[in-house]
Amino acid sequence: MKPRLLFATTNKGKLRELRGLVGDVVEVLALSDLPPIPEPVEDGVTFEENAELKARAYAEATGLPALADDSGLCVDALDGRPGVYSARYAEGSDKDRYEKLLGELSGVPDEKRTAAFVCALCLALPGKGRALIEVGRCEGRIGHAPRGSHGFGYDPVFVLPGGKSMAELTSEEKAGISHRGVAFQKMKPHLLALASGSPVGG
Repeated sequence: MKPRLLFATTNKGKLRELRGLVGDVVEVLALSDLPPIPEPVEDGVTFEENAELKARAYAEATGLPALADDSGLCVDALDGRPGVYSARYAEGSDKDRYEKLLGELSGVPDEKRTAAFVCALCLALPGKGRALIEVGRCEGRIGHAPRGSHGFGYDPVFVLPGGKSMAELTSEEKAGISHRGVAFQKMKPHLLALASGSPVGG
């Protein structure tokens, strides 16, 4: 019987990406596959703290190894904002949030519009043992107007070094360079160790 791993997300795109990464050596479950579990309060001040908080809470609640992520956009000209508050930066839709961001950066020249997407992934095992955290970053800058129809969140205004916005990439192209894709690749050896019964993080 394959080991089971809970990925604490309701995002189908993230789930599909993880299942593709680990293949069929681990049975990856989503929150929707289990009875309702109270959501932990995300009151950490860093991506790492929030990811660990979620992973530990779900591992304890389910008795399963749990993987959780926390991610967001850090803009240098805004002293790292919106950061851990990226999803709560403005009321409403993704468009409302990136339009607020463009408004805050109005008049800021290109060379000062540098930014990075950051993703922290945490793998926690049931019990109070060690939690493993991997972080991925994707560097770029904030454009002056949205471009592209793919992706979600701040992707239309995040411009990569090659000149395309994140929303102009296919899902396959994005997975290869995104902050989440980088973090997943770093976490992969730990997940394969879990599948083989080897010490995780050893």
